[in-house]
Formats: sequence, structure tokens, C-alpha cells
Amino acid sequence: MRRLRRRRDLFPRALGRFLEGIAPRAVHVDQPVRRHNPDAVVDCAIYRSGVRKPGTVHFAQARQHRGEFLWLGLHEPDLATMRAVGDAFGLHELLVEQTVEGGHRPVIETNGDVTRLVLRTARYVEHEELTATSEVVDTGDVTLLIGPWFVITVRHGAAGPLWPVRRQAEKRPELLRAGPWAVAYAVADRLVDAYLDVSVQVERDLERLEEETFTTRRSAEIAHFYQLKLEMVELKRAVLPLQEPLARLLDLTVVPAGLRPYFVDVRGRLARAVDRVAGFDDLLNSILQARLTQVTLEQNNDMRMIAAWAAIAAVPTVGAGIYGMNFTNMPGIDSRYGFSVTIVIIVLVCSGLFRRFKRAGWL
Repeated sequence: MRRLRRRRDLFPRALGRFLEGIAPRAVHVDQPVRRHNPDAVVDCAIYRSGVRKPGTVHFAQARQHRGEFLWLGLHEPDLATMRAVGDAFGLHELLVEQTVEGGHRPVIETNGDVTRLVLRTARYVEHEELTATSEVVDTGDVTLLIGPWFVITVRHGAAGPLWPVRRQAEKRPELLRAGPWAVAYAVADRLVDAYLDVSVQVERDLERLEEETFTTRRSAEIAHFYQLKLEMVELKRAVLPLQEPLARLLDLTVVPAGLRPYFVDVRGRLARAVDRVAGFDDLLNSILQARLTQVTLEQNNDMRMIAAWAAIAAVPTVGAGIYGMNFTNMPGIDSRYGFSVTIVIIVLVCSGLFRRFKRAGWL
């Protein structure tokens, strides 16, 4: 009993030491993330004459200076963080609440001297083959709050990281001299390029699906078509609604005249992306219609095969049924060759039917 009690006492102690051993590692993993990014801030920098000023700056300490603007990048901030940002930049509370939530459609609107521009992000999800549950397109959204001396980019979702945009923009100081709207152009330019890249990848999926449909081997399942059609709907929701905000953006007086040709170029490439994405529906519907026709033909072939074998099986069934009625006066019932002759007749009739159905393509 003492030995058993000692074992019971040792187990809690060992468990406690085990938990103490792994607890510091868990805290060690979490702490650097929180210390490095306490406010969901991806980057915050001040640009003067198109050149990034050295050092780091916190958005709460930023002040307006002539010839400078601030670019604050956030990724999925919570409400408390956005309220702090709103207080620092004088944002309306409705803008703060709208920015916290994701899933918005592309839109542009003005609230005082701040313009809110929402863009959808998109990226192609790599997959070995298309299945009934394959994710083909992943989307998110980016909200830009553009003020006289600042621009705030808030991204929701995994798609469309903006650090490449910042890196490329910082290599073009002549562009950043135009101020916060240069950032809006850089982001829109990057996202429209992403639409074109995704459309190229999706077109390859459609070509692969088309090849599988018209090959002699087993064709793609109908569920694969509907899954890809669902993914196309998600892509269309990201690309097509952006046409109106970009058209309205060119009418805003706050957009610098030097940036208007750049936005016109973005709108032109967006039109190409819209044409490609809209054409996917027609192509996918054509392939789906061809696959449905194949399914109908396969079902008809199956029904003809079943009917042919049923006709062949009916011959011995009829013969056995007739001679199984046990009448006294029946042809050949008293003959020693009656059974053999009956079997031969059944085999000959079945063989003739088989050859006939084979020639007709039913078997």
C-alpha cells in the first residue's frame, strides 16, 4: 500500500515538472510576436520628397509636416487598435467600424477630407488536381484611407500582401512625390496585376478540365465543374465590381493630375481582366454542357446494354416457363432427345440475338 501511495504521489509531481518544462517554451514563442507586432502594424513610415525617412515611427506620434506623408500598413486589426488609429488621424467612427470588418465589395466614398477606397485581393491556390472540394481562388480585401498627409492600408485575409507594393514603390521616389494617392495607385496596380495572373492560372485549369472531358479515358466528375464554377463566382465578385470605383476615382479632384494617366492604365488592364474572367463563364458552361451530354450518352448506352442482355435472358426464361407447365401433350416431351434439342434451340436463339445486338452497338 505504501508503495502504491508513493507512485500516486510521484505522478502529480512528474506531471507538474513536465508542464513547467513546456510552459516557458510556449511563452517564449508567443512573446516575440506580440512584442514585434503589438498593434497589427505591418509597417509605418514617413516619406519626404518620395524618399522614406530612416528610423521607425509609431502612428500615435505622427504629426503633419509640409512635404511629408505617412504610410501606415495594418493587417486585420481589432477594434481597439482601429479606434486608436482613428483618434490619431481624426477618422470618423463609421470609417473605423467599417475598416475593422472584412468582406467588403469594391467601393470608393469620401468622408470629409478622407477618401475610403476598398479593393478586393485575389490569389491562385496551387493544387495537383481539381476535386469536388478544391480551393482554386482565395480572396480578401484591402481598405485604403487616404487623407491629405497620410494613407492607411488595412488588409483582411491571406491574399494580397502589401510589403512587395511598398518595396517597389520605394524604388520609385518620383512616384511617391505625388503623395498618398501614389500609394493608392501602387496598391491598385499590384492587385490588378494579381487579377491577370490568377486569370492565367484559372484558364489553365479550364484547359485541363476541357482535355479531361474530351479524352477517351474517364472524364471529370460533374462535381468538379460546379466547384470550379463556385470559385469563378468568388473571382468575379473581386474583379467585376472594381470597374465603377476606378471610374469614379478619376472624377475626384483630390487625385493629382500627374497620377491620372497611371490610374487610366490600371483601368485599362482591369478591363482586360474583366473580359477574361467574364469569358470563363461561357467556356465553363460549354465544357459543362459537353460533359452533361456525355453523361446522357453513357446512360443511354447503359440502358441499351441492359435491354440487350434482358432480351437474351428472356429466351431461356420463356423456354423454361413453357416446358415447366407440366402438361401431358407437349411436343418432344416423350422424346429422349427433347431436352437436348430444347437447349440447342435456346443457345442458337441467344447467340443470334447476341450477334445482332453486337452489330447494332448495343453490346
